[in-house]
Amino acid sequence: MFLHTHPYPPFLFDAATKLIVGTLPPPRFTTGDLRKGDVDFCYGSRDGQLWPILNQIFGLNLKYETTNEAVKQRMDFLIEQRIGICDIVESAERIKVDASDVGMKNVTLRNIIAYLHNYTNVEWLLFTGGNSKNGPEYFFRKHIKEHGLKLEPISEGIPRVHKFTLSGNLKRTIRTVSLTAPSGSANRAVGSFESFKREKIENPQYTTLQFRVDQYLPFFKH
Repeated sequence: MFLHTHPYPPFLFDAATKLIVGTLPPPRFTTGDLRKGDVDFCYGSRDGQLWPILNQIFGLNLKYETTNEAVKQRMDFLIEQRIGICDIVESAERIKVDASDVGMKNVTLRNIIAYLHNYTNVEWLLFTGGNSKNGPEYFFRKHIKEHGLKLEPISEGIPRVHKFTLSGNLKRTIRTVSLTAPSGSANRAVGSFESFKREKIENPQYTTLQFRVDQYLPFFKH
């Protein structure tokens, strides 16, 4: 059994108004066996699409390499845009050493609610995946249920938007959005979306990456 631990602590700071919430990076980030083109930072897999999406939205001219400069580019961007990262999974066990969410067993979650009490400017949680088993929204629903909270729907379209009320000294409403996962494995799902099919008919050059760019833009830039 492989113990898949998250190699990066949450990237949090007081000014953050949004948190990106995923699960775990590929196992090679835990073992340190990075590949050419990987960045040693959150969502740094050369096969992942989050940073290419943000690169296109914000015109960042990012480097895709295992260097300190590539990491600093991403950290500087996040601080400037007031975006933190707090993946919800701290660790999981795997029989098969791969990056699939479904393959995670005996999952230990991070206490995101506690972080939200400490970082009081956060208004949005940006899930990099939905409510399918072991996705970020799926785990978050389990997590907040333990705190007597639940997600209330705002929009049931794609992407789905919810809200919940965080009680305590500073009671506030926090919104969540379940974005289409920025992974190649989600491309088949994207191809089945009616909105993607319509765009593809209008523009045969339309790609699954551009679909995500269009979907992510209003939530990262608003």
